[in-house]
Amino acid sequence: MVANLSDFGISKLLGEDESDLYTKTLATLGYIAPEYGLDGLVSTKCDVYSYGIMLMETFTRKNPSDEMFEGDLSLKKWVCCSLPEAIVDVVDANFMTPHDNHLNKKLNCVASIMKVALDCYVESLARRIDMKDIIGMLKKIKIQLLAC
Repeated sequence: MVANLSDFGISKLLGEDESDLYTKTLATLGYIAPEYGLDGLVSTKCDVYSYGIMLMETFTRKNPSDEMFEGDLSLKKWVCCSLPEAIVDVVDANFMTPHDNHLNKKLNCVASIMKVALDCYVESLARRIDMKDIIGMLKKIKIQLLAC
């Protein structure tokens, strides 16, 4: 239960007056936003995409290059198919204790976090949410979790 957080920092390539730019692709496979990997287009939304993957990885303990994700199955598809009823099937077992009186409420919070992650992990740059919106959603989920 030790959190490890990384600064993807792709948007640091942007100057103060730039909202996007084209550059050579230098990033970790599996975490690269499509527009960055294919076209070299950098924007703050690239980091949002990577953040969504990291959220899923944190709660499932699976990374996008895990051997179970072959062929048609991906981390995104696996999580998406589990929501909301089968979230218990993808959540890391270390998050759950057998005799937790609030297990269903906690699983609902994790399902909400996974929905936020999926909103980050959108292929379309135009449809991907902003980090300010993500923070707002996560704060609401935290309030629900603390009420357990």
